[in-house]
Amino acid sequence: MIRKYVIPILAVVGIGFGVATVVQGNKVIPPAPPVAEPAQAPYQTFVAGSGIVEASTENIAIGTDIAGLVSKIYVQIGSRVKAGDPLFTIDDRATRAQLAQQQAALQVAEATVDQATNQLALAQSLTDRRALSVQEVTTRRDAVAVAVAKLAQSRADLQATQTNLERLTVRAPVDGQVLQLKVHLGEFAQTGVLAQALILLGRVDPLCVRVDVDENDAWRVKPGSPAEGSLRGNREIRRRSNLFASSPS
Repeated sequence: MIRKYVIPILAVVGIGFGVATVVQGNKVIPPAPPVAEPAQAPYQTFVAGSGIVEASTENIAIGTDIAGLVSKIYVQIGSRVKAGDPLFTIDDRATRAQLAQQQAALQVAEATVDQATNQLALAQSLTDRRALSVQEVTTRRDAVAVAVAKLAQSRADLQATQTNLERLTVRAPVDGQVLQLKVHLGEFAQTGVLAQALILLGRVDPLCVRVDVDENDAWRVKPGSPAEGSLRGNREIRRRSNLFASSPS
């Protein structure tokens, strides 16, 4: 008797529960209000896109051409630099020691040239040709040529070392501001393309906005067209300017 009534009742309850679940699931969920109202374009026709604020020179990743330990840092985040200002220096003690040796070698080479030149001049000033043989005069003339060649080599070596010494100090390529500083004293600075630049530099006067435009609308963007940008999250903060250039994305 109980089974005769219980099973149909449970079936009816299950059907009712299923119908209630379906009805509940089909309710229209009202959209959540935006955190901030989107910006409204002041033009009748326009092309919109999201963008980022960046330096007018774009971000310049500063590296070093010679690997080594960082011995000096001349800037910090936010520092404004002129083109040619030093940013950091790689340990230059070994290069300076080599430079001192080559400077001494240059002095020896100069003295050797003077000595060889004087000996040749003395040989050529003798009136009695029997005092020195022709071979001796030729030997002294050759000695002058060799000494001059060694002097030129010493000067070239010295110039190369001076150039390497200058390369150990990394300098700013343009006027700008230090945006990131990822190098520290005593840290080994590597050469080549790094995942994280040692220093990020850029010209921030003025700042520029780079906007990504859909390729289907790129043809509508013309250089010199008026443009307006607003800050994401606050459309009241906005600036107007003109487009510098356009290129399909």
